[in-house]
Amino acid sequence: MNKNDISVINETTGSFPAIRQVQASVILDWIHAGVEDAHRGGWASLFYGFVFTVTGLLIHIVYAEHYWLLAGLTTGFFLLGPFLAIGLYDLSRRMEHGETPSLIPTLTAWHTNLLNIFLFALLLLAILLIWTLISLSLFSHFFNGALPTFTDVAINVFTLKQPTFAFIYFSVGGIFAIFVYAISVVAIPLMLDCKVNALTAALVSLRTCARNPVVMLLWALCIVVLVGVGLATSFLGLFLTMPIVGHASWHVYRDLIETNR
Repeated sequence: MNKNDISVINETTGSFPAIRQVQASVILDWIHAGVEDAHRGGWASLFYGFVFTVTGLLIHIVYAEHYWLLAGLTTGFFLLGPFLAIGLYDLSRRMEHGETPSLIPTLTAWHTNLLNIFLFALLLLAILLIWTLISLSLFSHFFNGALPTFTDVAINVFTLKQPTFAFIYFSVGGIFAIFVYAISVVAIPLMLDCKVNALTAALVSLRTCARNPVVMLLWALCIVVLVGVGLATSFLGLFLTMPIVGHASWHVYRDLIETNR
């Protein structure tokens, strides 16, 4: 990151690392770094893009006739994204240390802080299940118990036949997404890099968002666009966009969190 993009650095408080305050222009650096790492990572990076793509396609194929459940699982799947991208964080970390990109070591990156990463993954999974149930309930309620097809949903949303459904569904989904983003945007890279506990990592992530609200909001929008491109291409675009997001997220952590290493 360009040093001119750092305006203030917090003092470390207790066991919490210092959090840098950055300017919005750094987002372009993060995306550029993500693209560069994806290129340097080669097939190791693309493997994770492949996993995201195949998982998305499988969810779509298995639940294609049950759109009320498909919608919740598809959006919920990306709530697990911060955990699923841990291999990409580790790959960027290793390349930062001068190591040759290799897939195999990244497959078990989580074992260095197993308990805390496992607890955080359980939290994300619980949020996924809760959101899926809420999604199912909303579809059932607003469509009079007759769970709709994709066409029914599209017509009702885009023709505003169900404005209350659209408002509540996307508002509730947005709340879940914002919460997961706020507690995880730097949490798993921090647990991976500094072996901190899950609670500390989540709190640091929340404080990071509070310290840089505009920048973190803009970065969230960038993630939405990149993931949206993947979804709009029937999940095939995730093959390229998810490695970029994962690698860029490592650089988000490195630029925002002041560590002693």
